[in-house]
Amino acid sequence: MTLRITNVLTRKKEEFKPIHEGKVNMYVCGPTVYDWSHIGHAKTYVAFDVVVRYLRYVGYDVLYVQNITDVGHLVGDAEEGEDKIQKKARTDSVTPMQIVETYTKGYFDNMDALGIIRPDISPRASGHIPEQIEMIEELIKSEHAYVSNGSVYFDVTSDPNYGQLSGRKLEEQEEGTRFEVHGDKQHPADFALWKKADPEHLLKWNSPWSLGFPGWHIECSAMANKYLGANFDIHGGGRDNIFPHNECEIAQSECANGEAFANYWMLTGSLTLEGVKMSKSLGNTLTVNEALYERNWKPEALRMFILASHYGSPVDFSEEAIEASTKGWQRMASAVNLVRTQLSQAPKGEASAKVTGLITQTIADFEEKMNDDFNSPSAIAVLQDFTRAVNTMLNSDEPLSAGSLTAIEQTYQKLGADVLGIIPQGVGGSDSGVDKMDGVMQLIIELRAMARANKDWTAADKIRDGLKELEIALEDRSDGTVWKNQ
Repeated sequence: MTLRITNVLTRKKEEFKPIHEGKVNMYVCGPTVYDWSHIGHAKTYVAFDVVVRYLRYVGYDVLYVQNITDVGHLVGDAEEGEDKIQKKARTDSVTPMQIVETYTKGYFDNMDALGIIRPDISPRASGHIPEQIEMIEELIKSEHAYVSNGSVYFDVTSDPNYGQLSGRKLEEQEEGTRFEVHGDKQHPADFALWKKADPEHLLKWNSPWSLGFPGWHIECSAMANKYLGANFDIHGGGRDNIFPHNECEIAQSECANGEAFANYWMLTGSLTLEGVKMSKSLGNTLTVNEALYERNWKPEALRMFILASHYGSPVDFSEEAIEASTKGWQRMASAVNLVRTQLSQAPKGEASAKVTGLITQTIADFEEKMNDDFNSPSAIAVLQDFTRAVNTMLNSDEPLSAGSLTAIEQTYQKLGADVLGIIPQGVGGSDSGVDKMDGVMQLIIELRAMARANKDWTAADKIRDGLKELEIALEDRSDGTVWKNQ
């Protein structure tokens, strides 16, 4: 089955055909770094992490660019007002670049903790001012933009395709409904490419028009063009940014370059809290730090929660949903731990036909689901079916051979770790965290066995009960004691 993607631009599910065979160029709008990342951000970036992982899994050479917005994003996504970063700096009595450095580091630390593979390139908007000025100059030259009192605006009436992504028609946008009427604009829907800075504005650069700063939208267009070219394969981001941000990106890019911008638009649904979109401006956020380090949710379980819904769908957050995802992840992780435990004592031999058949079918089913617009909920369901079958074999009277157990473990690694990122990386590697944990647990099991052999029941029970408090269960079986996450 070929890979098919729901293309928001065409409003159809289409067969994916990259511009260059075997290679994918992909741009995803990154964060505006003025506060801590919340789990709404995690939803978007986990989703695109899996997209990149799967494209690489099926053999594509992926160049993944995700920007950092560190200037020009005004409060409320407006055309006028205060820069979000400058406002945060003023509130905290620090410089804007201190805010940028603090929250950029925090963002990458959070994404690392969630097992998100870093982009190949993470360009900063403030580091690409010359490229933005150059693109603006081209738009002015081609009469798609105009200078007004030191600021530069894009003329939306010059682009007959304006509104192609969002479906908004310019003639239907009444003055004063979405756009603030501004005296410098020729049309209320015109958007800023460059803004003349007020004297108190700290984030500003020299330009041919004024001492000022770039508009939010031009930043992504300039950076995507620099690293991926005028036309590239996939543009990703959050569905809430279709308008105005993504729409404006397309307009200015296509008018400046004279060719199509991105061929496929993939946009994630929002994360809601009790039906209300989670956002910093509304003050109803749960940060990644709070989720991982205060509530102590496992990163893999949080990924499981996010991937249990299709990337394009909205998701309503609840404690119950996280708990359900945690239990589902624990069942899978316990199966992996049991495979590893039995592998150390397994009889030699090749993988059985039964195991080989199960794995072949599992991989085929998994790929079928992922090829259908990266359907992670169905892909997880395939792994859960695989886990049930594996547990049945592990608990049978006939022990599995080393070859069978190795093949099972490699399947978890390939699908659960390499693609979905819900099984710790390095399963089967001698220096992996999972190996170290398993080694520690084997030592504890041996100490308990010694205590029982010496009839020191108090010590044996203390080990078992102490592990239970840590949500680790010991199971005494005919072939030895195994451990499981509860």
